[in-house]
Amino acid sequence: MKKIKFSILIGLVILLVSVNPLGLKAYKIRTVVIDAGHGGHDSGCLGAAAKEKDVALQIALAFGKMLETNHKDVKVIYTRKDDRFLELHQRASIANKNNADLFISFHLNSASSQAHGTETFTQGLHVTGANLEVSKRENASVLLESDYTANYDGFDPKDPTTHIIFELFQSAYRNQSIRFAEKIETNFEKRAGRFSRGVKQAGFLVLYRTTMPAVLIESGFLTNRNEEKFLTSPEGQQKMAESVYQAFVAYKAEIDKDGK
Repeated sequence: MKKIKFSILIGLVILLVSVNPLGLKAYKIRTVVIDAGHGGHDSGCLGAAAKEKDVALQIALAFGKMLETNHKDVKVIYTRKDDRFLELHQRASIANKNNADLFISFHLNSASSQAHGTETFTQGLHVTGANLEVSKRENASVLLESDYTANYDGFDPKDPTTHIIFELFQSAYRNQSIRFAEKIETNFEKRAGRFSRGVKQAGFLVLYRTTMPAVLIESGFLTNRNEEKFLTSPEGQQKMAESVYQAFVAYKAEIDKDGK
C-alpha cells in the first residue's frame, strides 16, 4: 500500500514539473528561512570537543543577524534559535508555510581526520558514493523521529527507488539552487580562505519537500582538528557567516533583477 501511495506521489510530481518546469512561482527574495541543523538530543557529528548542532547554530545566527541588519526588506525566519530538536519535515514545513523564497540549512561534516573543506549541496540524486554517505549521515536524524514512514510518504532509506522523489520535488528550482550554491563556495574560498570541495547534489530529507530554491551547507569537518579550531572560533564563524552573506547579496541582486 505504501509503495502504491509513493508511486502516485511520484506521478503527481512528474506532472507538476512537466507543466511548469521553470518553477511554480516568479519571485523576488523577500523571505529567507535559516535552518541550523540537528539540535536537542540530536547532536549531529562530533569533533574532539565540538558538536555539530552547536556550531551550526552559531554560524546560522551570525548569518541571520547580517541579513536582519542590512536587508530590512527581507523577512528572516529561523527554524530554531536555541538548542531544540526539530523533525526534518518540520523544517521544510516552516519554509513552505511562510512562502519562503530561499531555504538555507547549515551543517558540519565528518569523515577521516585528514578530510577537509566546504561543500554546498542542492537536492538531487546521489552522483557519487561520497555524496550518498553525506546524505545518509544527515538523514540519520530521521531515525530519531517517532513515525518517519508516515511523515515522509513511506520513505524507506533501504529502498533505492524511493530516492527518485528527491530529484523530482526540487527539479523546478535546481538552477536557482545551484546558482546560489556556487556563489557560496566561491566566497568560502575567497573570503574565508577555505578549501572548497565544490557544489554537489544528493538526496536530503530536509530539502526534498521545500518549494523554493534550497541549499545545505557543510561548513567544514569537525573531525579535522584544524578545521574544528577554526569553526569553533568567533573569528572563523564570522568569516563563514560573512561568506554566505556575500553570496546572498550577489544572488539576491540577480534574482531581483530577473524578477522585474
